[in-house]
Amino acid sequence: MSTFYFIAFLSIFFSILVISAKSPVHSILYLILTFFTFTIHYILMNAQFLAIVNFIVYMGAILVLFLYTLMLINLNKDSEPVKPFMVKLAAVFGAGILMVALVSSLKLSGASAPVVLTNPNLGLVKNLGKVLFNEFLLPFEVSSVLLLSAMVGAVLLATKDPKEPKATI
Repeated sequence: MSTFYFIAFLSIFFSILVISAKSPVHSILYLILTFFTFTIHYILMNAQFLAIVNFIVYMGAILVLFLYTLMLINLNKDSEPVKPFMVKLAAVFGAGILMVALVSSLKLSGASAPVVLTNPNLGLVKNLGKVLFNEFLLPFEVSSVLLLSAMVGAVLLATKDPKEPKATI
């Protein structure tokens, strides 16, 4: 149980660093660490599939894409536009509504008993694979053929036809 609280503390700590970082690159690196702590939480809750998907999709693909995009963009303090007063007021108003929602949700929930799973195999990748390949085999295969045809179409659209005549000026 102490591992859970330590990882929860790290999640909150890195989340605060995401918001308070001066550099957008540092903010994305802290976001990667935050998602890594979420992956550890999924593993502690015996949800290996969610942990793997979170690790591969969010940390491996989306955030690395964000990082490369931010590194390609030249972000300078001089080129940053000054935000109008109404935008700042809307941000404060939104933060106030979020704070009211968080406080009210904490007051309404009260102290509850921890959830204990009766089936320890719940959330395992093996069970998901059995359901996916037994009950949902046809939709799974149709979606894989659809993704394959989309990939082939994207490659065909991206390549230039070498036989196409060049425009003369």
